Amino acid sequence: MHHIKTHCLAALILLLATHTAGYAQMPQTGIDTGYVRKNYTKIERMIPMRDGIKLFTSIYIPKDNSQKYPILLSRTCYSISPYGENAYRYTLGPSTQLMQEGYIFVYQDIRGCWMSEGEFVDDRPYIPNKKSKNDVDESSDTYDTIDWLLKNIKGNNGKVGIYGISYPGFYATCGIIDHHPALKAASPQAPVTDLFIGDDTFHNGAFFLLGNYTFYASFGQIRPVPTSEPYYKRISFGTEDAYKFFLENTYADLKDKYFKDLVPMWDDMLEHGTYDEFWSSRTPLPHLKNVKCAVLTVGGWYDAEDLYGPLKTYKFIKEQNPGAINHLVMGPWPHGGWSRGTGASFGGVNFDSNTSQYYRENIELPFFNYYLKGKGSLDLAEVTVFETGSNRWRFYDTWPPATAKEAYIYLGAGSKLSFEPSASNTDTYDEYISDPAKPVPYTNSISMHVSRNYMVEDQRFASTRPDVLVYKTPVLDEDVTLSGNIEAQLFVSTTGTDADFVVKLIDVYPDSLSSNSDTPANTRMSAYQQLVRADVIRAKFRNSIVTPEPIAAGEVTKVPFELQDIAHTFKKGHSIMVQVQSSWFPLVDRNPQRFMDIFKATAADYVKATHRVYLDGNRQSRLKVRIIN
Repeated sequence: MHHIKTHCLAALILLLATHTAGYAQMPQTGIDTGYVRKNYTKIERMIPMRDGIKLFTSIYIPKDNSQKYPILLSRTCYSISPYGENAYRYTLGPSTQLMQEGYIFVYQDIRGCWMSEGEFVDDRPYIPNKKSKNDVDESSDTYDTIDWLLKNIKGNNGKVGIYGISYPGFYATCGIIDHHPALKAASPQAPVTDLFIGDDTFHNGAFFLLGNYTFYASFGQIRPVPTSEPYYKRISFGTEDAYKFFLENTYADLKDKYFKDLVPMWDDMLEHGTYDEFWSSRTPLPHLKNVKCAVLTVGGWYDAEDLYGPLKTYKFIKEQNPGAINHLVMGPWPHGGWSRGTGASFGGVNFDSNTSQYYRENIELPFFNYYLKGKGSLDLAEVTVFETGSNRWRFYDTWPPATAKEAYIYLGAGSKLSFEPSASNTDTYDEYISDPAKPVPYTNSISMHVSRNYMVEDQRFASTRPDVLVYKTPVLDEDVTLSGNIEAQLFVSTTGTDADFVVKLIDVYPDSLSSNSDTPANTRMSAYQQLVRADVIRAKFRNSIVTPEPIAAGEVTKVPFELQDIAHTFKKGHSIMVQVQSSWFPLVDRNPQRFMDIFKATAADYVKATHRVYLDGNRQSRLKVRIIN
C-alpha cells in the first residue's frame, strides 16, 4: 500500500527547487570545489538487506590512512546524487567542520527510492518482534547497512553515527530502534514523527493543504524502476496564486483536473481522515525504548514543517529511557536552518548572533567527535534552547524548564488580554462570521509554495479583518518570558456542527521601533505584529483524535489543543497579542463548518457560520503557558 507524507523534497530537481524543504536536504550537485575530491575517495556499493533487497550507497573514505575513522551515515528518499564514482559532492556531512575533521561519510538511497531496489513506503511502520527475514523496516535496514559497512569498509574504527534532517531525520530516529551495537551517536534533526497530530500532514486533525499538494505533485509519483534521473512528470497549476487556486478547486477537482492517477499517495491520504492505524502505526515514538546510543535531537522554533517532531522525540526518549544520553537543541531557525548560513536573522527578525554557526561549531561538532572519536570533552547541557526576543542561549536540565511556572493568559471583553481572569460572570462573548468563500489568508504573500517566513510574519494583514478576533495586553512594564508548552483552552459555540479554530500568539513591537538592514522590502518594524506561535484544531477532534464528534449547534463547548512550545521573551515596551480565527488558508484546507468527511465535500457543502468565543466566568477562553521569572 502506498502512503503519505508531506515533507520538503529537498529541491532535488527542477520542480521543487523553491520548496521550503529543499534548503534542508539539498543534494550536493553544485560546483566541485576540489576539497572532497582531493581528500576523499568515493566508492558506490549495493548493500544487501536481510530479505535480499539491495540499497544503493555512496561511500566517501578519507585518503589519509594514518588513522581509523568513524562512519557518519545519512539515509534519504531524496536522492544521494551525484551518481557515479567520479562524480563528487562538493561538501560532505552535516557541516564543513565535520567534513574537514575527517569521517567516513556514507549516503544511502532508502528502499524503493532512486537507485535502490525494493518498494518505497512512506514512513514505513516499525515491525516489533520480527519473525522472519522478510519483516523489514527502516530500523532493520539501518542495522543491516551498518553491519555491512563495518565488515567491508577498511579503516573504520568500529563506531557509527547517523543523522538527517526532515524525512532523513525520521530515518535517523528509526535507526535508534533496535539499533546496531556500533551505533554510538544519533542526531534526528527536524524529524518527521507523527503526521496526523503535529507534523507536516495534519495538525490536530486539520489538513495542511498547500504543503501537501505541492509536495506530492512530484514526490508522490511512483518510481517505476531504479533510476538516477527524475522520474516524475511536471504538473502545471496554471497560476502562482495559491489562494485563488485552492478556492476555485474542490478535492474532486484537485484529483480529476491535475493529479489524475499520477499520485496514488494523495488518494491513500484522503482515505484516512482520522487517526486510525494507518497513521498511528507510522510514528516511531512508542518504540523509542532501550536507547543506548547518545542522542542529539535538533529543531527550529520557526520550522513550518516539523516543529512537533524534535520536541516529542526528546520527550518520549526521556520518559521511556531514564538515564539515557538525550540532548535537545532548539534554535531560532526555519526547517534545516541550523545546517546552513549564519542564523543571524530570519525574515525581519534579528537574533544578534550567528546562531547556526554556534550550533555547528559548539554543539554538533563536539557531539560527534566525542562519541565517535573519543576526542575532547563534552560540556553539553541536556537542553540547549535559543530564547527569542531576549536573543540569548539558555541551558536547562530538562524541558520544559523545571523553573517554569504554569500560568494563564485570559481573553477578555473589550479586546483585552490579561494574566488575571475576568471578575464578572455575565456570559460575555465575541462573535464573528466565518465565510468559507472568503477565508482568512495565512500569509500576505503570493506563491504556490508555503512561505517559509510565515512563522514570523507581521499579522497586521489579518488583525483588521472582521472574522479575526484580537486581544492585546497593555504595554508591558517588564519582560515576560514564556518557556515550554502552550495549550489553548477555548470555550466556543457555533451555528454549524464543526469548525476550525486557529490561535496565534503574537509579539507586538513598539511604535518607536525602526526597521533594520534585514527588514524585508515594504515592511516596517514599527508596531510590527510578529507571529511567535500559532496552530489549529479541527474542532470535531477536540475530545478524540481517533473518533470525531460534531458540535451541538448553539451549545457552549470546550475546545482544548496544543500550540507547541516556545522560548520567547516579550520585552518591556512590547505587548502580547492573541488572535483567534476559523480559517488559515490555503495553508490549511477550509472547513465546510458542518460535520462531514471534508475530503468528499462539494462546493455546496461549504456554508457560513457564526462562531462565539466566551470571555468570562468558568468559560473564559485562555492560554495555559509556562513563565520563567
